[in-house]
Amino acid sequence: MSERTLVHLLRHGEVHNPDKVLYGRLDGFHLSERGRAMAQVVADHLHGRDITHLVSSPLIRAQETMAPLAERLGLPVTLDERVLEATNRFEGQQVSLANLLRPKNLAKMHNITKPSWGEPYVEIVERMSAAVDAARAAGTGHEAVIVSHQLPIWMMRSAAEGRRLWHDPRSRECSLASVTTIAFDGREIASVSYAEPARHLISDATASVGA
Repeated sequence: MSERTLVHLLRHGEVHNPDKVLYGRLDGFHLSERGRAMAQVVADHLHGRDITHLVSSPLIRAQETMAPLAERLGLPVTLDERVLEATNRFEGQQVSLANLLRPKNLAKMHNITKPSWGEPYVEIVERMSAAVDAARAAGTGHEAVIVSHQLPIWMMRSAAEGRRLWHDPRSRECSLASVTTIAFDGREIASVSYAEPARHLISDATASVGA
């Protein structure tokens, strides 16, 4: 019989971002107070599982989300650039409809299927698939956790479920501090599941910009 391995894709918690900047890969965006509470809730949710391997995006918000779980499990955290947020040509700008409709920004949105304003979806899937497979191999027969960002996680889930990659960003099922779990039988994906352990903390939370 093939070995069963679970890889949990954890989106980071809420970020302190009062100016609503699309922060993308910009450094220095820490979790908010509520985001830190989300990280603790997720640590409670995952503590006690058969987790043997931890991976995080190098961005500080991801590392801060992983910290409580790593401390409870007493495991080291591997930083992996393959699970970074996607690149975006709007990075650093304030997110608003008026800003997106400016001529210089509209010119960047000529192809929604690639997308023309950022890292191609197929490239996100390629790097995320490689990172997930490495985590699966490291945690074979057990469980691994990767802290990443909304778009990379959604791309990985879409690919795993055989969905088209281009989409309306509002349709992503990947809330703050959510857990998307990919179950493997051997090296093959067997199923995908989704949980929102910190849902009670995000009911009135402002949307996280830059994911």
